[in-house]
Amino acid sequence: MDQPYVIEMRHITKEFPGIIANDDISLTLKKGEIHALLGENGAGKSTLMSVLFGLYKPEKGEILKNGEVVKINNPNDANALGIGMVHQHFKLVECFTVLDNIILGNEPNNYGFLQRKKIRSNIIELSKKYGLAIDLDAKVEDISVGMQQRVEILKMLYRKNDILIFDEPTAVLTPQEIDELMLIMREMAKEGKSILFISHKLNEIMAISDRVTVLRKGKFVGTVDTKNVNKESLSFMMVGRDVEFTVDKKPSLAKNTLLKVEHLTIRSHFSKKAVVNNVSFEVKAGEIVCIAGIEGNGQSELAYGISGLQRAESGKIILNNEDVTHRSIFHRNEAGLSHIPEDRHKYGLILDYNLAYNMALKKYHRKPFSRHGFLNYPAIYNYADELIKQFDVRTAQGSRTSARSMSGGNQQKAIIAREVTTGGNVLLAVQLVRGLDVGAIEYIHKELIKQRDQGKAILLISLELDEVMNVSDRILVMYEGRIVAELDPKKTNVRELGIYMAGGKENNNHESTEAN
Repeated sequence: MDQPYVIEMRHITKEFPGIIANDDISLTLKKGEIHALLGENGAGKSTLMSVLFGLYKPEKGEILKNGEVVKINNPNDANALGIGMVHQHFKLVECFTVLDNIILGNEPNNYGFLQRKKIRSNIIELSKKYGLAIDLDAKVEDISVGMQQRVEILKMLYRKNDILIFDEPTAVLTPQEIDELMLIMREMAKEGKSILFISHKLNEIMAISDRVTVLRKGKFVGTVDTKNVNKESLSFMMVGRDVEFTVDKKPSLAKNTLLKVEHLTIRSHFSKKAVVNNVSFEVKAGEIVCIAGIEGNGQSELAYGISGLQRAESGKIILNNEDVTHRSIFHRNEAGLSHIPEDRHKYGLILDYNLAYNMALKKYHRKPFSRHGFLNYPAIYNYADELIKQFDVRTAQGSRTSARSMSGGNQQKAIIAREVTTGGNVLLAVQLVRGLDVGAIEYIHKELIKQRDQGKAILLISLELDEVMNVSDRILVMYEGRIVAELDPKKTNVRELGIYMAGGKENNNHESTEAN
């Protein structure tokens, strides 16, 4: 007799107001398997996994573990069954230490006294076994997102979970961290742990998974063995049409300089080290300049400095021939800067506002959205409805949907829609396609080229090397806070780019350009 599936979800239906997020979906997971869950933004992937983890109760359907029906009413029930989940947006207490976050809710004690020494020893042993080096005494608010993900994984391992759910685990990781995570997942599967892996990245799915289940608009499309498919067939299953993986664009016709950064230096909030060190470059109308680099080399702080989120210690930021180095964020927006931020929850959206209000954040003080200090609500909602349709932002209740309730990919599309339509002529885009599916990426990249061809100056900061090579007209590589290379994407390749990103070599093209 065949061994029963370690997890079987049968005919799961989950509804929210105005939408059926999961419509009669069935899914099976084998012991020691890495099973990928693929679908467009808003297809119902995270909802289905939230049902398995006990965050949502389905209206219909049942869940079996090792052939027996189980009831999962909350995450405590899931943990008791050995089910753990790393969420797309981490569930960590930022002011707590790494150690306290790992044991939170499962603190072993002896007569009411916490056995901290024993706990520390056990976690250090786990971190060594799986290659998850971490500072247990650091506060979560002071560590990188890659380190925060390690904390989430150690939380699952500490609880001895053997069914592991990873929701978009690579969305916030560097290429090197992604490779490390893949090795860890393979090691876990060899040990007999079963992994459900939500991702939009087809290369990763092809590299790591044994089987793939595809969802589209809340419905089950099919389950296939990864070895029997390719990227093209998976993308067709996901979006229902052929997807172009390369961007068709004409050569850039760069004109006058719209954004100029001169000898900019920015210090870290934590170490006081110069994380942006004497950086100079310019972006012209009609070109896309991409800054590439491994995370932690100053790209985030550079974006904060240009947008006004962080103060520059020295240097200048010239926007449309105006020195805005010491001007407010509002003034920079009014002077022509649009900003798609790296952290969409912290800087991109007001999560408890509805989608219409979020869409109007940069325009609410202008006509026709307000007059004599009074908001014109019909104009705001009509504007939001147009953007929702144009950018295919999928929501339960249209422009009245709470931003907090939307999927990460649709939150990102909403921010992109707002920023490219504000009327500014300089666009700063950081991790533009993070969390987006291949169909959305295809559309957004075409929109980016369209904006370029209309004369916008676009500064793109990206960890995605395919994106860097595909859409940029010039590539600037950052390493340890400095620009170490200026490259032509038509004359370089991913291997050479990676060497510069790792600090393996440096060229003088950028310096000579600045000197002329």
